[in-house]
Amino acid sequence: MAAPSRRSALLLPTVLGIRRLGPDAAREWVARLSSLSDCPRRCVSCCSGAAFSGPRLASASRRYGQSSALDRFLGLSQHGGSLTSHPPAVSMHRDEQDLLLVHGPDMPENPRVLRVVLLGAPNAGKSTLSNQLLGRKVFPVSKKVHTTRCQALGVITEEEAQVILLDTPGLISPAKQKRHHLELSLLEDPWKSMESADLVVVLVDVSDKWTRNQLSPQVLQCLTQFSQVPSILVMNKVDCLKQKSVLLELTAALTEGVVNGKKLKMRQALHLQSGTPRPSPTAKGPNIQSMGGPQRIGWPHFREIFMLSALSQEDVKTLKQYLLAQALPGPWEYHSGVLTSQTPEEICANIIREKLLEHLPQEMPYSVQQKTVLWEEGPSGELVIEQKLLVSKESHVRILIGPKGRLIAQIAQEAGHDLMDIFLCDVQLRLSVKLLQ
Repeated sequence: MAAPSRRSALLLPTVLGIRRLGPDAAREWVARLSSLSDCPRRCVSCCSGAAFSGPRLASASRRYGQSSALDRFLGLSQHGGSLTSHPPAVSMHRDEQDLLLVHGPDMPENPRVLRVVLLGAPNAGKSTLSNQLLGRKVFPVSKKVHTTRCQALGVITEEEAQVILLDTPGLISPAKQKRHHLELSLLEDPWKSMESADLVVVLVDVSDKWTRNQLSPQVLQCLTQFSQVPSILVMNKVDCLKQKSVLLELTAALTEGVVNGKKLKMRQALHLQSGTPRPSPTAKGPNIQSMGGPQRIGWPHFREIFMLSALSQEDVKTLKQYLLAQALPGPWEYHSGVLTSQTPEEICANIIREKLLEHLPQEMPYSVQQKTVLWEEGPSGELVIEQKLLVSKESHVRILIGPKGRLIAQIAQEAGHDLMDIFLCDVQLRLSVKLLQ
């Protein structure tokens, strides 16, 4: 299929608009920047509009076979096509989304279902992976830690199988939650999710040389407590590694040399690379919790290993087909039109917060309060959103607005584009920054 055509950007004074395309175009995104001048000192408003011209098209995926990312690393598997074809959109209307969530599932004759929990340390890439598996960005993603603040649910439905993804916050210790005054949900939600899980996906960021050599104590504690739940290991961000041979070394450490009940035969790969830092398991700081006996650094009960980059559709497709193949006979929990259990307002707030985390320095974005003051459908079917961003310091107002309003305009534009892709409609997003009195 030919790539979508690009049209010229039209500059409007304060509203960022986009011209709707005909049905033949698969997708068109055009960035528009508004010219904002003479912004008030304590308040600035800007709008971001975008449109979607049709569903994202992709070639059909091949079915998951016996191969895995480990097989691919060893050169034993074939490459396939794109990740997904037609993921459903999320309704812009909360009542429609609520009705869909309570609607009876439109199950086939022989339905299968699988509840999957994604576990990992903060910033391991859980939300990025979830978005790629779903085929649409519904979970916030940021380089800063604790972007996901509570459990979020996504649904993959293909043919007879339905996979329910539980994207959990990064596992943290009670001491860290108390020390940094973090929400209790960051501590409790991963554990609650495990109670109903059929499969656990443990994510490890292999690009972090200081943490990649061992599973976090919190992850190990969770796996130990729910040892009856099958688990697989996903080694993420492999594209960041210069020496791919490190993957075999990490595999041996993270699995204790055992996968699916069989010992791995990688004698030569187990020798440490000279000059590669490998911190001692006992030198990890105050968050290490004793589990009794020798300090365990890996889990010998993983059933499968996947090595991938969560940003790569080709890589994630292998994992997706594996999950669909693991679905167990049983009734679906959701209608096939459900993509996420989140409300439209929750999705919007999370996407805007993602942009705040991405663009604001240090701890500042964590203190910004969000208040939606307008959510309505416009005369042409577009979604019109107004949200106030409340900050406690005068200096934060100036930082968030940016020189001549350029930063707040960029945040509105980027968030508007993401919301456009989620709701599949024109979006006009107006953000205002105000000082808390």
